Amino acid sequence: MKKMGLKSILVCAAAVSVLLTAGCASQSVERVSADTVMDLSGYWNDTDVRIVADSIVSDCVNAPAISNYIRTNNKMPVVIVGSFRNDSDEHLDTSILVKKFETALINSGKVDFVASSAERGDIRAEREEQQEWASESTAKRLANETGADFMLIGSVKTIVDQADKTSTRTYWVYAELIDIESNRKLWIGENSEIKKVIKRSSVRM
Repeated sequence: MKKMGLKSILVCAAAVSVLLTAGCASQSVERVSADTVMDLSGYWNDTDVRIVADSIVSDCVNAPAISNYIRTNNKMPVVIVGSFRNDSDEHLDTSILVKKFETALINSGKVDFVASSAERGDIRAEREEQQEWASESTAKRLANETGADFMLIGSVKTIVDQADKTSTRTYWVYAELIDIESNRKLWIGENSEIKKVIKRSSVRM
């Protein structure tokens, strides 16, 4: 009985120890401004997206091709953002970059914009339904879409250099403005401002 009692005490003590350890574990959350620059891993992050998109779009909308189009046609060109390939050595969600480009282009006030190919399916389905269910006065016409004049496409690449525990990561983002009718490249821009030095500690916890 004494042996069983001692065993029970040891089991209880171990259980209490586990509970106390779990109770001591804590999590800290700090809310920061959305434009706060934070580099935790050294990889591509939201700050990089913002810097690159603002820089490239600013160069694009001020390119001679845009001003020439406006002067010749007396209207702003209609632009659509196509695909941006991830040619880097890490996983990047380029759809975030595409949306940032769309936002910057629209807010520039120098181009008109149309829905992307991914968005047009839902819009066309809605228009089809309106032909059957909406009143004649409010149903939107078929085959009356605004065609885009130019498409912005590009890619993200990385250049990595490493020696011992120190590495550098340079992100190179390029964009091209294409005339959709003629396939002519009207403008090419790039941003290679994002360069990070990462020093890894040799001490492992």
